[in-house]
Amino acid sequence: MSTVKRDYYEVLSVSKDANGDVIKKAFRALAMQYHPDRNPENAEEAAEKFKEASEAYEVLSDPEKRANYDRFGHEGMRNAFGGQGFSWENFTHQSDVDDIFGDIFSAFFGGAGARRGRPNRGADIEASTKITLEEAFSGVESEVGFSRREVCETCKGAGAEPGTKPKTCPRCNGAGQRRVQQGFFVMSTPCNGCGGSGRIIEKPCGGCNGRGLAEKRRSLTVKIPRGISDGQALRLRGEGDDAPGAQGPRGDLLVHVAVKEHERFVREGASIYLDVPIHFPMAALGAKIRIPTLHGEEEICIPAGTASHTVFKLKQKGMPQQPGSDRCGDMFARTSIVVPKKLTDRQKELVEELAKEMGDMQAGVDCDGGFFSFVKDIFR
Repeated sequence: MSTVKRDYYEVLSVSKDANGDVIKKAFRALAMQYHPDRNPENAEEAAEKFKEASEAYEVLSDPEKRANYDRFGHEGMRNAFGGQGFSWENFTHQSDVDDIFGDIFSAFFGGAGARRGRPNRGADIEASTKITLEEAFSGVESEVGFSRREVCETCKGAGAEPGTKPKTCPRCNGAGQRRVQQGFFVMSTPCNGCGGSGRIIEKPCGGCNGRGLAEKRRSLTVKIPRGISDGQALRLRGEGDDAPGAQGPRGDLLVHVAVKEHERFVREGASIYLDVPIHFPMAALGAKIRIPTLHGEEEICIPAGTASHTVFKLKQKGMPQQPGSDRCGDMFARTSIVVPKKLTDRQKELVEELAKEMGDMQAGVDCDGGFFSFVKDIFR
C-alpha cells in the first residue's frame, strides 16, 4: 500500500463541516465493510483499511485533534501520536467502538458475545409425507417416520468409552477456539487440535464412535392443517437432533408435505378447476346437473345454448385460502361437449333430421370422400 496518507475527511467520505454523528456513522460503515472477518480472502488489506479509518476517526472525533489537523494537516498529528505515527495504543475511543458495534461484535468476532451463556442447540432434521388433495382440503393426521441423532445410551453423550473421560484439549485449553487479535478486534477460528469441541477423546465410545450421539429411527403422528399446499413444510419444535453432549435443546423437525395430483380436480392456490363433460342436447336445450366438489355435490344450471368451454363459478367452493383457515377460494367448472363416437340407427336418423332443419347439408358425408373433396373445391 502507498505510504502517502490520505486526507482524513476523504478516508471517511465526509465533508469538512460534518458533525460528530455523521463522522461516527461513516466510521461504523467502514468498520463493517473492512472488518477482517468479513474479508477472509484479503484480511491483511482489510485490516489496513480499517486501521486507516480508525486513525481518521481518532482525529476527527476529537475536537482538539481535529482543530490541529484542519490547521496543519498530517504534520500537526506528529505530536498527537508520539512521533511514531498512529498505533492501536493511540486509539482513545474504545467506549465509542463498544457503542458503535454492540451486538455486531457477536456476529463478527466468532459469535463469542452472542453465544456466551447460551447452550448449544441440536441440528434441525427433515422428513416428508404425501397426502391426497381431499386430505389437504380437510386436514389430516399423518404418521411420519424419520431418523434423528440422540444422546448415546452407552456413554451418555460423553463420546468416551465407559470408565474413561475426555481430556481437555491442550492447544486451546478447552475453549474450542483459537483467538487472534488485531488491534481491539478478536477473531476466532475453530481449534485444529480438537475440531472445536475443546476435548480430546483417546478411547471413543463403541456405541457412537466418539460422537456422543447415536442415530435412532422414530415416528410421529403429525397434524397437517387443512389448506396446506404442495411443498410446504411444518416445523415441529424440539423433535430434531439432540445437542452435542446433551448440553442444550434439541433441534427442530421439518416435515415437507407433498400433495398428490387429483384425477379430476386441478388446484391453483385456493382455486379448484374441474372439466364437466355434457352432451349436445344438454348444451342445446339446457339442463340441471350435479357435479362433485371438495365440499360435496353441487347443482349447477346449464342454460340453453351453452357453448363448449363455458366456465361456471362456484363461490367459496375451492381450497382454504390459508392453512387452517375456514375461508375458501372459488371453484371453476368448465363445460366440454361430448360427441358420441357411435350412434344407433334411430339416433342417426334424429341427428340427420336436425341437420336438415338447420340447413347443414354436409352432415353425414363420408370423411374419406365428400368432405375433403368439398375443401378442395373451395381452394381451386
